[in-house]
Amino acid sequence: MGSLYSEHHTWLHGLRPGLKLGLMAVLSTVLFLLQAPWALVLCALGCAVLWFSLGAATRVARRLIASVLIAAALIAVFHAVMGHYALATVSALRLACASTLGVALTVSTHPTQLLQLLEQLLAPLGRLGFPSERFALQLALMLRFIEHFFVQWKRLDEAHRLRTGKGGGIRLLAPLSIQMLQTARRVADALYARLGQ
Repeated sequence: MGSLYSEHHTWLHGLRPGLKLGLMAVLSTVLFLLQAPWALVLCALGCAVLWFSLGAATRVARRLIASVLIAAALIAVFHAVMGHYALATVSALRLACASTLGVALTVSTHPTQLLQLLEQLLAPLGRLGFPSERFALQLALMLRFIEHFFVQWKRLDEAHRLRTGKGGGIRLLAPLSIQMLQTARRVADALYARLGQ
């Protein structure tokens, strides 16, 4: 499956996965607790500094972030048309900041590291009979499929642009859905062959 992980080493690659995941969880919570537009503007500036500090490592996710920013702008326009200007600012900046934090974690943390971290975090539940390893695998697969979705969308869009000179847009949904279903089937077959369940 495709991945947004970047082999271009940055300062964020050097931090432990657990620390990065913890920081993202705390900062994301803070984002949703903040209500003042000026506070979220400061958060957005901080996220912009984080994004640009990663340099070339963000290249694989630039189109994804561009899509998020477009969505944030559309949300802001909707709320502004309704006359809720503060809500427009807060909603748009909150979405942009949360997405930036998620992408920063994704491009700087290998999927294997995330899986190992999830297994460690869920290991105490295993003593209570909870299938922690299986649940960690399910979470890791969910994260990988989200990555794979955007990677496949990017590839299909680039192929369509080469053929037609225009972006694929909504026309890519059918081939993208087929490819995702085929990938899910291959992963399911591989898991069955390995685990027998």
